[in-house]
Amino acid sequence: MTEPAVLYQGAAHCLCYPDAEVRERLPLVRAAVPELHPFLDEFEPWSATAAAEHYVRVFDFKNRHSLYLSWWLDGDTRRRGASLVAFKETYRAYGLSVTGEELPDFLPAVLEFTSRTGNRDLLAAHRAGLELLRLALTDDGTPYAAILDAVCGTLPGPTPRDRLEARALARTGPRTETVGIDSPPGYGSSPGYGAPRGLGDR
Repeated sequence: MTEPAVLYQGAAHCLCYPDAEVRERLPLVRAAVPELHPFLDEFEPWSATAAAEHYVRVFDFKNRHSLYLSWWLDGDTRRRGASLVAFKETYRAYGLSVTGEELPDFLPAVLEFTSRTGNRDLLAAHRAGLELLRLALTDDGTPYAAILDAVCGTLPGPTPRDRLEARALARTGPRTETVGIDSPPGYGSSPGYGAPRGLGDR
């Protein structure tokens, strides 16, 4: 079984926009993280155009597949701002900071943080959102579901079987009170394996 830190690094890499830099490092992920082979077996044969189009279809403009963890807990409400601050403060406590245009709750950045520090508190606090994302990706039939399967499999406790169990984990689903929060920035960051852009040393 792969060390969690290595798995989180690989998952972070694979969840970034599949530009040339991301794609050329996928063989490194394959060698290091067998748990991600179900994703890679489907994804690697695709052309660069097909991979990019699939990523955009799955993740852009669809909150039901949001890679921004606070959305699953807070939706577009006033509470989300406080949640984003909490992410930043957690990073800061470890001498890290958010760089670039991504929000601090962007899942690849959270996975990179967890890999580098060994602190799974952010993943645990947003377990319900991760499970809802996993279920939504599974229903969509995208190979990206296999990445969430692998990540959720590292977290303690039983895996929710359906949305009702996942929402019960959080006591509530995403809220819908819109307060003018900007839409998440576009996905274009390419980290290189193990170093997603958006998280750096202070």
